[in-house]
Amino acid sequence: MNLLRALVTVSGMTLLSRILGFVRDFVIARAFGAGMATDAFFVAFRLPNLLRRMFAEGAFSQAFVPILAEYKNKQGPEATHTLVNRVATLLGLIVAAVAALGALAAPLIIYVSAPGFSGDPGKFELTVELTRITFPYIFFMSLVALAGGVLNTWSRFAIPAFTPVLLNLAFIGMALFAAPYFDPPVLTLAWAVFLGGVLQLVLQVRPLRKIGMLPRFDFNLSDPGVRRVMKLMAPALLGVSVSQISLLINTIFASFLESGSVSWLYYADRLMEFPAGLLGVALGTILLPSLSKLHADDKAAEFSSLLDWGLRLTLMLTLPAALGLALLAVPLVATLFNYGAFGADDVMQTRSALMAYSVGLTGLILVKVLAPGFYARQDIRTPVKIALITLLATQLMNLAFVMPLRHAGLALAIGLASCLNAGLLYRGLRKRAVYVPQSGWGMFSLKLLGALMVMGAVLWFGAGPETLWVEIGGLERGLRLAAVVGAGALSYFVTLFALGFRLRDFRRRSA
Repeated sequence: MNLLRALVTVSGMTLLSRILGFVRDFVIARAFGAGMATDAFFVAFRLPNLLRRMFAEGAFSQAFVPILAEYKNKQGPEATHTLVNRVATLLGLIVAAVAALGALAAPLIIYVSAPGFSGDPGKFELTVELTRITFPYIFFMSLVALAGGVLNTWSRFAIPAFTPVLLNLAFIGMALFAAPYFDPPVLTLAWAVFLGGVLQLVLQVRPLRKIGMLPRFDFNLSDPGVRRVMKLMAPALLGVSVSQISLLINTIFASFLESGSVSWLYYADRLMEFPAGLLGVALGTILLPSLSKLHADDKAAEFSSLLDWGLRLTLMLTLPAALGLALLAVPLVATLFNYGAFGADDVMQTRSALMAYSVGLTGLILVKVLAPGFYARQDIRTPVKIALITLLATQLMNLAFVMPLRHAGLALAIGLASCLNAGLLYRGLRKRAVYVPQSGWGMFSLKLLGALMVMGAVLWFGAGPETLWVEIGGLERGLRLAAVVGAGALSYFVTLFALGFRLRDFRRRSA
C-alpha cells in the first residue's frame, strides 16, 4: 500500500471526525456555554478519556502492535489469532474491573483530580454523577483500540479512522434531541459518551470477522505472546501515564482558577486536536506497523529512511498549521463557538490558551512520529525516561507561568514540554544511529521557511482586527474565515511548488 495514500485515507476520516467534533462543540457551547455544568462534564469525561489513552490507544497499542506484526509475519494466521484471543480476553477483564472501580470510587477521584470543586457541593455532586455514567467508556474503547491495532496491522486503516465519528454523532444527537428529558440537562452529554462507546465497539465486529481475527474468549496468562505484551505494556503504561498525569495536574491547577478556566482550556485543546489528530495520530498509525515489520526483517537503512520521510512530511504540514492557529486564534474561536451562552470574554480567554498551545503543536506531532521509532524496536523504556523528564519540566513551567498567565500559562507549559519531548526523542534516535538524516535537509528547511513567511503575511493582513470577529454575524464570520484560510493555504502550497516541491517526491510504499 502507498503510505501517502494511506495517510490521506486516515487523515480524511479523521477530518470528518474533527469536523463533526467541532459541530459537537458548537452544539455544546451554544446549549451550555462555559460555566459550572460544562466544567463538571469536562472533568468527568477527562478521567475515563485519560484512562482510555493510557490503557487503550497509548500503552496497549505501543506494546501490542509490534508483537502482533511479528506474529503475523513469522508465525502465521492461526498463532496470530490465538494471540489476539488471549490478549483481548485479558485486556477486557482488566478494563472492566477498572471501570467498575472507577464508578464506585468517583467521589474520591473527583477530590483528587479537581479538588477546587469540593468548595461547591452542587458542582462536586454533579461531577461525581457524570463520572459514574462515563466511566464504562474505557471498557468499550479499550476493545476498540485492540480492534484498531489488528486492522491497522492488516493495512485496514479506514474503519479505525472512521470510528471516532460515531462518538461525535452520539454527542450531537443526544445534545440536540435528548437534553430536555434529563435533569439537569448536562447529564445527556454523559449518556452520549456511553452510547458512543457502544456504537464504536459494534462497528469493529464485521471487519474483524472478515480478516478472520474476531476475538473469542480465551484466558491464558502463561501464553508467551501475552506475557511479552504485558511486559512491554508496563513501561508503556508508565510513559503514557506521564503525559496524561500532566494534563490531570493542569486540571487541578485550573480548578482553582476562575470559573470557566477548565472550559477555556478544553475548547483551545479541541482546536489543537484538529491538526494533531489529522497529522500526528494519522502518521503514527500508518508508521508503526511498517516500522515494526522493517525492524523484524532487520532492514535498518529502510527503517531510517521511513522515519526521515515521516519527519519531512510532518514539518511540511505541521508548521503552517501551528502558524495558522496562532495568527487566526480569535477568528477560529469566534467563528466556531461565539454563540448563545459563549460570550466575547470566553472568546478572548480561549484565544490566549490556543496561542499558547500552538507553540507546541509541531513538537506534539513530532512525538507521534519519533516515538514509533522506539516502539517498533520494542524499546519502550527510553521514551518512558524521556516522558518522566518532560513531566518534571512541565510542572516547573506550570509553577512559573500559572500566576502571571493564569490558564494560558498552563497551556504554554504543555506546549513547551512537547517540544522538549520531541527534541529528546530525536536525540535518542540519533545517538543510537537508529535514524540517520537523509541528504537535503538544509535546502528543505530554507524552502519551508520561505513558504511560511509568505503564508504568515497573507494570514496577518487577511484576518484584520480581532474585535471585528466578535462583532460580525456568524455567516459572515464563516465566509471570511474560509476565505482567509483558503488564501493562506493556497499561498503556502503555491510557494512550495514554485520552490520545487512535488507530490511524487513524498510517495512511499509500506513495508
